[in-house]
Amino acid sequence: MIKVFHISDLHFGLEDPAALAWFGDCVRRETPDAVLVTGDLTMRARSREFAAACDWIGALEVPVTVEVGNHDLPYFNPVERFFHPYRRIGRIKDVLERELDLPGVAIVPLKTTARAQWRLDWSKGCVTRRALAKTLAAIDAQPPGTQVLVTAHHPLVEAGTSGRALTRGGEHALRELAARGVAAVLTGHVHDAFDLTKPTAQGPIRMIGAGTLSRRIRSTPPRFNALRIDAAAGAIDVTVRNLAEVPTPDMQICDIPPDAMPPRAPGEPVAPVGAVPPVDPPVH
Repeated sequence: MIKVFHISDLHFGLEDPAALAWFGDCVRRETPDAVLVTGDLTMRARSREFAAACDWIGALEVPVTVEVGNHDLPYFNPVERFFHPYRRIGRIKDVLERELDLPGVAIVPLKTTARAQWRLDWSKGCVTRRALAKTLAAIDAQPPGTQVLVTAHHPLVEAGTSGRALTRGGEHALRELAARGVAAVLTGHVHDAFDLTKPTAQGPIRMIGAGTLSRRIRSTPPRFNALRIDAAAGAIDVTVRNLAEVPTPDMQICDIPPDAMPPRAPGEPVAPVGAVPPVDPPVH
């Protein structure tokens, strides 16, 4: 049995110190086989935010892979954003978009962030042909019988809707991943946990989202996903761990919202626990 911890949206700059300390204690006590970080290490990609994030990740002392989130690309320096977007993350470059090989299980990254897009909202996801080809090549290189998990920052689609283009190229990417028998796609970005199955023309595929360990909560308290993977049986069990000890089903939303903002309008996905903050913490 393989055990991995899936965390996302740490947002150093608006981090939750108590949640981060609790997660670090869980790692030290339980020594998971790996920690998967699906993006948004920082709030505004500032050097001091990356320094704090890199220090924290470096202290975990287990195998780690890190995806880049939209908040991790420079906001205020367009030259750096376009020509040296990862310079400030250099201290953990060895674990950035890193493939992990565990017994019977492979963790394969898929980049969904973009320096620029042909739309105004660059915070949304984009799967380029080059990024998808790199991921598919890594999957195709796995030994037969390997259970593959793909990590990305943005959910590739919204489960219950269509046409909103949360992630451009996401529908096509999901079809290609489903055709290769990928066990699940693990993401973050929306700050609430989910565990959904998306039908595609190539068969169903599971989408698992982690919540946030920051103060930018949506409808549930800070949390992370603990996955137990039985590679031989092809089974993945997901538990949403949280300091409030809320049961897993009450921590998960039943659809993926079109953005990463707190639910404010009727019909927007809200987890049963319903702990929606009155305001989003201000960003300075």
